[in-house]
Amino acid sequence: MSRLVEVRMPKYPECWETCGNCGSGEVVIETLLVRPGDEIGRDDTILVLETGKVALDIPSPQAGRVVGVFVAEGDSVPEGALLLTIETD
Repeated sequence: MSRLVEVRMPKYPECWETCGNCGSGEVVIETLLVRPGDEIGRDDTILVLETGKVALDIPSPQAGRVVGVFVAEGDSVPEGALLLTIETD
């Protein structure tokens, strides 16, 4: 039985609040690596974030088929934002 899983923007690292160095500036999607219909594995990189000082790979928490993508390259993404949905087995 398949189920739909929402993938949301993870919580920013705590060090961003204390140091602020690598997390300075707006957090935007630099590269979007998936689209609807793609099969992905757990921990596959789904997108790359750019913070102005650092690029971060965001992995998939589940394996499955991408059903919906709710962000685009260049979008600013706050914590908790819906990134995509995955249909899992």
